[in-house]
Amino acid sequence: MEYVQERVTTLHALRDRTPEAPTGRAAVVVPMTERELGGLAAERVLDTLAAVDPARVVVPLRASPDRVGPAREWLRGFDLPIEILWCDGPRLERLLSDHGLDGQRGKGRDVWVGLGPALSEQYVVVHDADTRSYSPAYVARLLFPLAHGYAFSKGYYARVEDDRLYGRLFRLLFRPLVRALAEVHDDPVIDYLESFRYALAGEFAATSDLVADLRVQRGWGLEIGTLGDAFEHGGFEESAQVDLGRYEHDHRSVRGPTGLADMSDAVVDATLRVLRDRGITVDHDALVDRYRTAARTLVGSYATDASFNGLTFDREAELDQVETYAEAIGPPASDGRLPPWRESPITVADLREAAAADLREAVDE
Repeated sequence: MEYVQERVTTLHALRDRTPEAPTGRAAVVVPMTERELGGLAAERVLDTLAAVDPARVVVPLRASPDRVGPAREWLRGFDLPIEILWCDGPRLERLLSDHGLDGQRGKGRDVWVGLGPALSEQYVVVHDADTRSYSPAYVARLLFPLAHGYAFSKGYYARVEDDRLYGRLFRLLFRPLVRALAEVHDDPVIDYLESFRYALAGEFAATSDLVADLRVQRGWGLEIGTLGDAFEHGGFEESAQVDLGRYEHDHRSVRGPTGLADMSDAVVDATLRVLRDRGITVDHDALVDRYRTAARTLVGSYATDASFNGLTFDREAELDQVETYAEAIGPPASDGRLPPWRESPITVADLREAAAADLREAVDE
């Protein structure tokens, strides 16, 4: 049985139990797109959350106008205090634009919209809506460290489904990238990033005080950007990671819109921006070579692990992905992070008012 500690406190699911946790003082932010609406995974998540009974559930919704009404009716069918924030509404768009907050849309932007209203509770939990194995223990496990003196908690789990290893972007891009950075740069933030067993997991919880200080990446760099700010505001001492056990959710193709190749650009950008924030200068050309070496070594380790467990493993396909991800390594793009809510030029009340008006208009039409 595995019970090894990392530099961040690691809480293991040594028994199948739901710990006591302050769910009644927590807001759960569940971003959704048209892809999840009405799906079995999202339905399971919301049905399960009803049994968890959090103080509120905030759903930042990215959807076309014709889907907003059906989405609201579907969400109202769950026994939950749900607040819907339509992220594509014209009034909300105008509010953001008037204050210089317009720009790239993506998961991170949606989460930022949801975090504002969630700050009214003592704790905030964020997780995806496409989890087919969602358990009522997840929220409690994520919140447990916060009730015991920690400010930030992140979930981790093994991505093994259909007799294959998944978690490809983490295994084949992020882990070897951080290993390659650690070979040259001696900085505690790199040790911090390397301490998380699944740094790209979308499940985390934090105190409202810490959430109010997050500079949110607009797109798929959300998870790594969150870790960078969690290090700045909580460090090793106030951070924990929690075993969520069995975990299954939808897979993405490598190529195509919203595929892993596109996501890799955002993950690399966010990782290197964390280092830039610390004043670390990176030789990107040399980093690509070190990344390839580290990734190929890890592919060999994954192949052995898969064989040990009788799993299917396509070494050539994994190495092809390494080459795809290597193309993403370069200087980070311009910094488009959204500001911490503590410093936001708009108020939560303004955001709520705009989003509510947009929702009413979309439904009335």
